[in-house]
Amino acid sequence: MGFFTETRLHFGNSILLKKASKLVRKPYYRNFSGIRNIGIVWDASKTNQFASLSKFRQKMSERNIDVNILGYYSGKELPDEYTAIRYLTCFRKKEVNLFYIPESPEVNKFVNKSFSILIDINFDKLFPLTCIAVLSRAAFKVGLLDQENDVHTFDLMMELKKPVNVDDYLTHVINYLEMINAESAVHTVTL
Repeated sequence: MGFFTETRLHFGNSILLKKASKLVRKPYYRNFSGIRNIGIVWDASKTNQFASLSKFRQKMSERNIDVNILGYYSGKELPDEYTAIRYLTCFRKKEVNLFYIPESPEVNKFVNKSFSILIDINFDKLFPLTCIAVLSRAAFKVGLLDQENDVHTFDLMMELKKPVNVDDYLTHVINYLEMINAESAVHTVTL
């Protein structure tokens, strides 16, 4: 990573920390039957994961849970399979400011939506997706354990062996959410 990129990320992280400090959010989760909608933050450059996400969305749909996916795609043209899908929105590099903070109406709408659950599938820790996970108004946030991060983003953190398989990750997330029966808690799970 070049000096200019590192400097931009440093300032972006400072801006994110300032925004996060102003965010008032009390984590809330009672049980799985209370989930109405799930937001997923995803690195859309991992096109091989899209089938897993579609399958997961279908399973949740069968349980009357709405799933919205917000992906970050760093390429110029979105793959054809990402277009005209109601539950998937992608933003691109041109919608990220100088400090790598996403700026678009779709991102703002996603961040401000009160999802029952936010699931972070940002395994490479792309900063634009990290911003969205941190600033999301979701009632309960799930992601991988990140001991290097200054911001405590997630209410349920999972530690999985790398490389992380999306199907396994989503299965574990749902299994643990089904086991939890509490109004407010912070949990770390090691698998």
